[in-house]
Amino acid sequence: MNDEKVGIHERHIDIPVAENLQSSPVSAPTWKERLARSWNVPALDRLQARVQAFSLGDRVLFYALAIFVSIITLLSLHALNQSLLVEVPAYGGSLTEGEVGSPQFINPLLAISDADRDLSQLVHAGLMGLSGSGALTPVLAESYTVSPDGKSYTFILRTNAKFADGTPVTADDVVFTVQKAQDPALKSPEYANWSGVSAQTIDPRTVRFTLSKPYAPFLGLTTLGILPVRLWRNISNEEFPFSTLETNPVGAGPFKVDTISRDASGLIKRVLLIANPHYVLGRPYLDSIRFDFYARTEDLASALLRGDVESAYGVPLQGVLTAPYARVFGVFWNPSEKQVYARAEVRKALSLALNRDVIVRDVFDGYATAIMGPVPPGGSVEQVPIPQSENNTEEAARILETAGWTYDGSARLWKAPVGGGSVPGGKQTLDGITIRTSNMSELKNVASKVKADWERLGVPIGIELYEPGDLSQNVIRPRKYEALLYGMVIGRDQDLYAFWDSKERNDPGLNIALYANKTVDDLLESARASTDEALRTGHLQKIENIVAADYPAAFLYAPDFTYKVPNDVRGVELPQIITPADRFATAASWYRSTDAVWSFFARSR
Repeated sequence: MNDEKVGIHERHIDIPVAENLQSSPVSAPTWKERLARSWNVPALDRLQARVQAFSLGDRVLFYALAIFVSIITLLSLHALNQSLLVEVPAYGGSLTEGEVGSPQFINPLLAISDADRDLSQLVHAGLMGLSGSGALTPVLAESYTVSPDGKSYTFILRTNAKFADGTPVTADDVVFTVQKAQDPALKSPEYANWSGVSAQTIDPRTVRFTLSKPYAPFLGLTTLGILPVRLWRNISNEEFPFSTLETNPVGAGPFKVDTISRDASGLIKRVLLIANPHYVLGRPYLDSIRFDFYARTEDLASALLRGDVESAYGVPLQGVLTAPYARVFGVFWNPSEKQVYARAEVRKALSLALNRDVIVRDVFDGYATAIMGPVPPGGSVEQVPIPQSENNTEEAARILETAGWTYDGSARLWKAPVGGGSVPGGKQTLDGITIRTSNMSELKNVASKVKADWERLGVPIGIELYEPGDLSQNVIRPRKYEALLYGMVIGRDQDLYAFWDSKERNDPGLNIALYANKTVDDLLESARASTDEALRTGHLQKIENIVAADYPAAFLYAPDFTYKVPNDVRGVELPQIITPADRFATAASWYRSTDAVWSFFARSR
């Protein structure tokens, strides 16, 4: 076909080709070029040109000034950053605790020793717990309500309440635990607390307790650790104390048992607890707490000094934390054993003859509080003040003489006024006192101080020491004493009924002064029935004042709870201590490690 006919014309185009064409590397842009491109700062060229136009001296000055400004800026930014940073607790670290004794039962229903209770406090959790101030606060419970008549308590469990193995805590677990405590065949130390209380499951998260009559301190009983019914339901009462769950428990507390070490005789010598990741209030900061157990206080003190353990309570060392101990000690009179103690002036004189400050200083190295009444310090009740006298002995003698008593120095006795009592010779005499007490070193030392003060008054004193069990069984229970140097452990609720109500004068009551006062009886009944805190505090204040004025005992001191703990363990708050285990009330919040974060991040954590 003819190309011209179809209109196709070819054109030849010459493309020039460079001779000796070679690839050459492209040079990298300078820092000024990169900065100008990325920031689009054409002024950099002008700035550089200006600087180049400076004299050498001016350029040196310019660059020095630029470096100085840069350093100041960086330091200011660093200071700003530091000012915004706050220290917050972080996970990690451990604590080694020393203790006298050896645990048997890591079980809240069977715990009988301080070692038992310490471990149970950390491994188990109750519906309620203690805050650092000693106030009751919900733990496993999300909330609770009290019926208007004060006889019904309904608790709702938290949705995330779990045991250490990850299984939920249910109302059935709570009811099972309470019913086991109420079983007389188990012989639980908690039996008396829960006797007469009805526990009922409403739904898996709701449990209700019904009391036969209002009892304001009941809420404090719900700190009892809860056991998992699925693990314990098929274990008989006889097998309960011997179950492997006693020393390898599953609880809902902040820590769980990891390992237990025993000596050749089978006694537990070491227990390692590790953090429970399922703890309802959040994983503890500490990774672990290790307990080492010792036979004697002296051995524990030596271990502390060597650094084998880091913390311990009740060891006479400097630099300890202290908290009020809800215990009162005194010499309790028994008028039925010796009628002279029925005379108010005798009781008052003997009480005021005692130098309580010397006892606190010499026996307790200052770690105690002198007292004149039955309510321990540390609560909302104002303490009756200690009378101040230049000479306690002269003041006591003046009280007796004012009441008509005379002192026979040759016979070393005080004689009551004529007609003062039915005794041989027609007179009552204060011719000697026999103090009975425990052979514990603390009480022996206190008894010696009391003896010295009363003998300065001219009264011969004898001291009889007993083993604690023997004292309880053969002296206190049958009320075989004229003067008993002893202590009362007062509950957190400060319910004094068992100690001072007239119906509690005989065993098994705890009114060891055989005290009877109708006004005090009425106040005690009203205080324990009322949930009105202001009313209860008012009643307790009246009881403190009335009992102190009656001198049914020569109240002496309330010891301080002392706890040695490393300075770098922070977050430790000690509430008023009822039992030593209370020192672990806030253990989940203790920490040794910290992070630094900006303050607004800390608030959101």
